[in-house]
Amino acid sequence: MFKFLPQPAILPPLDHNFRPASLANRAFSQAVSECKTPQKLVLGLERMDDSFSRYDTEVFPDHHQDSIHNLFYAERILKFLLWQRGGWKVHVGGSQDIADYLQERYSPQGHQAFDNRFMGRIYEHPFQVIPCDFSDVPAAAEQQKSLGRNMNGKRIGFDLGASDLKVSAVVNGEAVFSTEIEWHPVEQTDPNYHRDFIKSALELAASKMDHLDAVGGSSAGVYIKNRPMVASLYRSIPKEKFDKIHNMFLEIQDEMGIPFEIVNDGEVTALAGSMSLEKNNVLGIAMGSSEAVGFITSSGNITDWLNELAFAPVDYQATGPVDEWSGDKGVGALYFSQQCVFRLAPKVGIIIPDQLTNAKKLKYVQEKLEVGTDDAHLIWESIGIYLGYALRHYADFYDINHVLILGRCTSGRGGSIILEQANRVLDAEFPNLADQLNILLPDEKIRRVGQSIAAASLPKIN
Repeated sequence: MFKFLPQPAILPPLDHNFRPASLANRAFSQAVSECKTPQKLVLGLERMDDSFSRYDTEVFPDHHQDSIHNLFYAERILKFLLWQRGGWKVHVGGSQDIADYLQERYSPQGHQAFDNRFMGRIYEHPFQVIPCDFSDVPAAAEQQKSLGRNMNGKRIGFDLGASDLKVSAVVNGEAVFSTEIEWHPVEQTDPNYHRDFIKSALELAASKMDHLDAVGGSSAGVYIKNRPMVASLYRSIPKEKFDKIHNMFLEIQDEMGIPFEIVNDGEVTALAGSMSLEKNNVLGIAMGSSEAVGFITSSGNITDWLNELAFAPVDYQATGPVDEWSGDKGVGALYFSQQCVFRLAPKVGIIIPDQLTNAKKLKYVQEKLEVGTDDAHLIWESIGIYLGYALRHYADFYDINHVLILGRCTSGRGGSIILEQANRVLDAEFPNLADQLNILLPDEKIRRVGQSIAAASLPKIN
């Protein structure tokens, strides 16, 4: 068992076993720095188009009595990097023991076979872990590109969630029509269900304008050039039918004959925040059916990183909750989404009726919060404390000054409780970061820009 698991100063009231990754990594690194001969470890992640990420750290030398803990530390760091930045080939520079462990762990038969399979699907290459000398790991070659901020013309903006499909008609940056349509995509096995719902929503929004210039959308999952590569919305689609999902938006674009762009919903969250704040270095965190994250750089651009932090670990406790899709413990989706609300509700005696849809289940618990019954506030206090420690972790991998939190889980009183508790953790445990970081809930200005307007701004009109 990993021994560098300090108890946080502020414990979530419903999870006293919580052991944040931020504190564990700091404790490990402190112990490594105190040994006489720390060993370099470099993890390099190769993506497409010569894009390459590099992460340099130090571990115990192989002969050290605590070197066994290198394995857990390196594996959790790699897991985070894979879902933050992405990659189909991992260069492990340094310890052969660590390289061998990561090769076995991330093999098609290993404990992280989910990551092997999905990274291979995303990048359309077999996933590999390659041992090498740390000096042979290439230099970083990160790429950026501009995103959205196109406000001219008559556009549609849409967002695909696991509980509802939001769509808006937008004219020169102003939403003239918006609606939410309840749907149930996750359990659907027929690709036509997705296509028909999306197409009818677009047609509804288009009917509110005399013509249409462009369509922009956001969705949970990994999208490359308007093609879904991995997305929980389509998890029930059989492999032999996934080509219909893979090409669905390209076909819709051909049928409509106008500029069309769809990207990860986290990126649109961050874009909406950057547009409304008129600031950069923004991390957007949408807490809905899962956790969606996006990042706007200091230049106001996005990277080619995945930012799928729903699968990235934030809690190292041995008995942490297990994600039912990836099979991994302590990952973001179980702490910053309705999944967390459902997980914690029974701990305060809230029994959610099984027959409700997920959207209605969340609303059921939120109604308890609004009327102040059943200690429901402890659920959102726990989420806020989780977030405070996770932001310290995220700040080790992102250059951030502003964090925008939104999504269904932040509606009503819940959002202010999350914000209050996250700031409490930062002030108590990480005062330097607290001085640097501005955490925001959507105010009226942000709502005016909004997710739908930010999504609608994605395509350029020629």
